[in-house]
Amino acid sequence: MSANAPPEDEPPPRSMSLPPPAVFDDSTWLERQLAQVKVLAEQVGEVTELSLRTFRSIARRPLEVASTIQQLDALGVRSMGIVAVTSIFVGMVMTIQFAFSLQRFGALEYIPRVVVLSFCRELAPTLTAVFVGGRIGSGMAAELGAMNVTEQVDAIRALGADPAKKLVLPRVLASIIIMPLVSIYALAMGTLGAIFICAVQFDIKPGLFISSSLEATRLGDFFSGLAKTPFFGFLIAIIGCHYGLQTRGGTEGVGLSTTRTVVAVSIAILVADLVLTKLLIVFAS
Repeated sequence: MSANAPPEDEPPPRSMSLPPPAVFDDSTWLERQLAQVKVLAEQVGEVTELSLRTFRSIARRPLEVASTIQQLDALGVRSMGIVAVTSIFVGMVMTIQFAFSLQRFGALEYIPRVVVLSFCRELAPTLTAVFVGGRIGSGMAAELGAMNVTEQVDAIRALGADPAKKLVLPRVLASIIIMPLVSIYALAMGTLGAIFICAVQFDIKPGLFISSSLEATRLGDFFSGLAKTPFFGFLIAIIGCHYGLQTRGGTEGVGLSTTRTVVAVSIAILVADLVLTKLLIVFAS
């Protein structure tokens, strides 16, 4: 290289200093957690207040019979499809899973007893409430949210009527009535799915399946699961109506309320299931 040639461009030396480590602020984290707890407490208080207003409005006329029947059709009849599909496939999957475990011990004949007992006590009421509750609760939140952002709820108040009486009560009553019926339907569909898998894959005839399951299942097992469903129905309806009546901000607010309803309903059902199961076992013992 010639001595008069310009020196080649050299990259600037890298700095050896590292960025400062991130500082975890305990006070900021604690403030966020306390704010979330405060919001949760406010939501629980508002749902409780709406529940009290709804129950106090039962005795006031008119009785909203026509609206309740309309909600029974919207919540129950139109949910039968999703209940049938989910219950049948859950029954099939649970049968295969139990068979895989029981086959190790040579106890395939216990499949009908285990599957039907599980459906009676837990799967039919709880899973149905989660599946149907997401649909019912989000539908209520979207419907009432759309009415709220278009000021239809304010119009009801301006006319001297109570939204808890006109809008919430029919949905709560319909949900409480329909959930036990939907749970029984889910039990029947799940049992049919289990019978089909047992007959096709494990050579357990339908007659043997039914007789074996009836030997192990008592009425107490059936009613212990069925007794939870009115509480699930109440939680689904009151949470959906609460988020619907709290909707603000136009169509974006309606979508946000719908999402919150699905999450809140699912968590409320699982928490209530734990509490109710414990209480029912204590009372039965």
